[in-house]
Amino acid sequence: MSEASGPDAVIGAYRRLRSLVAEMLVLAGNAEWDELIERQQRYLEQVDRIKALDAESELPAGHAAHKAELLEAILADDLAIRRHLVARRDELGQLIDSSRRQRDLQRAYGRQGAPLGDGFDQGST
Repeated sequence: MSEASGPDAVIGAYRRLRSLVAEMLVLAGNAEWDELIERQQRYLEQVDRIKALDAESELPAGHAAHKAELLEAILADDLAIRRHLVARRDELGQLIDSSRRQRDLQRAYGRQGAPLGDGFDQGST
């Protein structure tokens, strides 16, 4: 079995995934959503590599224990990323609701009061 597909390659792939997930957590914590999405593609590619390596290699006990530690760290960071994403989703939902209320008020009351400044219906009156 070559080193590129042996136990060391498997552990190396999990280390790279661990590092990538840690980067993604920092990006999520900093609300750098575009960069997070870009990293997600690399994450998916790395997961595919790991699947292939895992299928080819039987890990000795020491390597299996190290893999388990890496997986625990990966899953913990993944959970934290998901919490950031849920908070962002909730924030966006509130913004959408606010925009809808503003639009509905403007439709209901027209241009009688002060302009709400959302750009809807400009030029139609």
